[in-house]
Amino acid sequence: MNELLFWIYLTNSVLLITHEIDSAYWKEWKLFKIPGGISGFLLLHLPLLFLVLYGLVQVFQETNAGLIFSLILSASGLFAFTIHTIFIRKGKDEFKVPISILLLVAILLVSLLQITITIYLLTV
Repeated sequence: MNELLFWIYLTNSVLLITHEIDSAYWKEWKLFKIPGGISGFLLLHLPLLFLVLYGLVQVFQETNAGLIFSLILSASGLFAFTIHTIFIRKGKDEFKVPISILLLVAILLVSLLQITITIYLLTV
C-alpha cells in the first residue's frame, strides 16, 4: 500500500504543479489578492514546491512525516478543486477552459484516493 501511495502522491504532485502553471497563466494572484504580481506568486511557490517534493521523498521512505505530507497534499488538492469551483460558479472567467477543468477534476479524484489511502495507512 505504501508503494501505491508513492505513485498516487507523485501523480497528484504533477497534477497540482501543472495546475499552478495554469494558475500563472490565469494570473491567480489577482483572484487571491496575493501582493507582488507574478514575482510574489513565483516566490511563494519556491518553498511550496520544495515541500511538495520533500514530502514525496518522505512518502518514498515510508516515514510518518510522509503520511502527514500526504494528508496536506491531498487536502490542498481538495481545496484547489473547491475554491476554483466556487470562483467558476461566481462567474469568474478563469479556469473555464476544458484543460483547466480536466485538471481540477483529476486533482479532485486523485486527492480523494490519496487521502483515503493515507488515512488507511495512518490507522494500521
